[in-house]
Amino acid sequence: MPRMVMRRILVASLALVAAVSTACSDDGGEDSSLPGGGELMSDAAAATAKITSAHFTLTVNGEVPGLNVQSAEGDLTREGGGAGAAKGTVKMTLMGNLIEGEFVIVDDKAYIQGLTGDGFQELDASLVANLYDPAAILDPERGIANVLKEVRDPRTEATEEVDGVDTYRVKGRAAKDVIADLVPGVSSDVDITFWLRKDGDHQPVKASVAVPVDGDPTVDVTLSDVDKPVEITAPD
Repeated sequence: MPRMVMRRILVASLALVAAVSTACSDDGGEDSSLPGGGELMSDAAAATAKITSAHFTLTVNGEVPGLNVQSAEGDLTREGGGAGAAKGTVKMTLMGNLIEGEFVIVDDKAYIQGLTGDGFQELDASLVANLYDPAAILDPERGIANVLKEVRDPRTEATEEVDGVDTYRVKGRAAKDVIADLVPGVSSDVDITFWLRKDGDHQPVKASVAVPVDGDPTVDVTLSDVDKPVEITAPD
């Protein structure tokens, strides 16, 4: 069960640096008055490769097979042990029961609170070894940025305001093999939409993955407080 919780959290982080995307496109079908999708993605990728910490929120709209998480929120950093560190809260359904709790990953160990109503529980070392490496989320060589290099045909659709930030909305396509490990239940290619800041180096603000199953669910993530100092320690 802890392993499943951590997998869902890190989905968040799909989305999270989903906006990290790197891609090239012929920009067909774009609004010619807006920057090309490939250009924006390249700028965002270069900026995201330098990110060392971030705050994320994750919301699953609808039901995604194999993904029981409903929402998650927390902080990620590339510091805090070989696997980096993360902390936050998660809400998920497991065997018909709604579970809400906190998680901490630091110094290559994972802790979960809320499973029994007591304090934090440290996971067995063998389980920790099999968990998705949280450092990979922000790692420019192993993480989402690398995965999203495979996003096809990014195109700039419009300008929108997201959480008070002016952005470009860019939509692309990702093969199922690229996204399946991060969003369980994906059995075919998916559409991915990114909202990239209009100013500066076009850092990501939001990403949305459309999962092609009954009900048309989406996994939405917002990214904020980029590179804001994050201190994560093991719970007492």
